[in-house]
Amino acid sequence: MSKSFEKYHKRRLRSSFISVVISISLVLFLLGILGLLVINTKNVSNYFKEKAAITLFFKNDVKKQGILNLQKKINKESFTKSTKFISKEDAAKTYIKENGEDFMNFLGYNPLQNSIDIFVKADYVTPEKMAEIEKKYATNQFISDVSYDKPLIGLLTENVKKISLFMLIFSSLATLIVVVLINSSIRLSVYSKRFTIKTMQMVGATKRFIRKPFIWRSILLGAIGATLALIALSAVIYYINNKFPELGLINSQIELASLFGGIFLIGIIITWLSTYFATQRFLNLRTDELYF
Repeated sequence: MSKSFEKYHKRRLRSSFISVVISISLVLFLLGILGLLVINTKNVSNYFKEKAAITLFFKNDVKKQGILNLQKKINKESFTKSTKFISKEDAAKTYIKENGEDFMNFLGYNPLQNSIDIFVKADYVTPEKMAEIEKKYATNQFISDVSYDKPLIGLLTENVKKISLFMLIFSSLATLIVVVLINSSIRLSVYSKRFTIKTMQMVGATKRFIRKPFIWRSILLGAIGATLALIALSAVIYYINNKFPELGLINSQIELASLFGGIFLIGIIITWLSTYFATQRFLNLRTDELYF
């Protein structure tokens, strides 16, 4: 009878551990997916921002070597992602190809100008900073005009702010839900041991001595749950990267490493704190209050 009860108790204990680990791994996995979305929202917004270009149109009497010398200087600027020189001949070919009309046949000359497209780093793609760059080159003696899509820049900036605010609010709520769910799982696990806690206290064990094994066990469960969540998240990243390599999920290695490290630490810290406060609560209860 004693052996069968002991086996039953061990099965219940294993079942409790497994359920806690699964709960932790699931909520941390969902948090990881959300973190992945946050990282790639930034990457996608940066991708579109860096497609916006400022075009410098040169006067017809400016020689190509002078244009290339200016391009080298522009490449060294802190705001420059890349530059592209477009000759008036290449511009004419592109126009003819896109519109199907050879305007030079009836004009008799090429009215287009040599130009440089400046692709700006994402951090500088705001109406204010783009206006500063425009002003910087508008007074250059070689340049006849500076052009970029001002409405598009304003729209990009406004939409990125809205999306960032939404993701911040949503991430905060999701993190709160994760904390509540993990805390509930840990509290239920400790609740099943409330009589053991009180018995140890009654025979003279200190609160620190009683808490210690519970905390270490919870940290272990948190670490296991976080590891399982990270394995599942890695599988998702691998699958998506193979299906949609253009998203560049594995390009942001520093961000991914921070995400993985953050999830692992969250799993350990939340389980540790939850166990500490749960055991403290039962340590402070009277014996007759354990039944409620």
